[in-house]
Amino acid sequence: MEVLELFKKLITSKSETPDDGGLLDFIQCYLPEYTAKRIDIEDTKNLFIYKKFAEGEHLCFAGHVDVVPAGENWDTNPYELVEKDGYLYGRGTQDMKSGLAAFIQAVHDAKEFQGTLSLLLTSDEEGDAKHGTIKVLEYLKEISSLPDAVVVAEPTCELAFGDAIKVGRRGSINGYLTLKGKQGHAAYPEKAINPIHSLSRVLGNMAGVNIDDGDEFFAPSKFVVTDIRSGMQVTNVTPNELKMMFNVRNTTLTTQKEVKMFVDKHLVGLDYELELTQGSYPFRTNTSSKVVQNIDKAIEKVTGIKPKHSTAGGTSDARFVALFGVDVIEFGVKNDSIHAINERTTADEVENLYKVFRELISLW
Repeated sequence: MEVLELFKKLITSKSETPDDGGLLDFIQCYLPEYTAKRIDIEDTKNLFIYKKFAEGEHLCFAGHVDVVPAGENWDTNPYELVEKDGYLYGRGTQDMKSGLAAFIQAVHDAKEFQGTLSLLLTSDEEGDAKHGTIKVLEYLKEISSLPDAVVVAEPTCELAFGDAIKVGRRGSINGYLTLKGKQGHAAYPEKAINPIHSLSRVLGNMAGVNIDDGDEFFAPSKFVVTDIRSGMQVTNVTPNELKMMFNVRNTTLTTQKEVKMFVDKHLVGLDYELELTQGSYPFRTNTSSKVVQNIDKAIEKVTGIKPKHSTAGGTSDARFVALFGVDVIEFGVKNDSIHAINERTTADEVENLYKVFRELISLW
């Protein structure tokens, strides 16, 4: 089977989170020389599959077989790989069945390697991600089999294939603020404490404001307001309280402590409650590490492009890998239609991604 034929097989599976669409069984059968371990938890399906070629380092390719729901109004069948106008259309073509096809075929075709090659696959990356990659990593740690380096094949390129890899990601801090007031009649504002008025006096100094200045790898941590709710949907009663939600995609320079200090500084003298949760933690892989250096070489050999090292965007399962002290990078096709109607990529990108992973394996 060639990489594009494999890609077509993956797209035709309706593997909407947390359903794997039978793909993990298929992949296990497709790699008969690899030793497989299933780690299924509740409705999440996980597969760790590996082959020890020789004594040496352990290189792992990681990804997810699940996709977000297709939605309506596609021009083509989202669960059929359709070639049209120079593009390949289908749900998951960018996120991330192109990456899956490329690294599955690359390890399938590998005849020799100076160490161990493995795949770590889950069906819940697009969901809560509670029983997926993190659980497999915990299992690998228990049996002393954590990889030395991991490549996550998420779509990373911006304008041209090969122009960017992810060497880290920002974290995500979620904030839930309850600002207390005193309910009253709109005709007698002096007898009430209107939390909307209280917040309005300071919100301009908070919303969209940077908490830190960032650095050469990370954009600044910005205070982003996502929701404000208050009142009884009437015109003659001022509210008793206001609830605001916000998110900070934080760098390594900002923690929950700095976010709390930022809020405290602007709401001084006001009666409020603040809850902060950490959805993910920021991380960055050293650019002098073996995995970064080798993926750079592989990309440049295949494409002629020296990729930039980025930390932009949302989160991925790479955040879990970093928690275990393992060097991790992300590299995949262009990211310009993920989760969208008519998601698409090109045959050249998929084939070149396969070539990059083959070259990475040979360089290791």
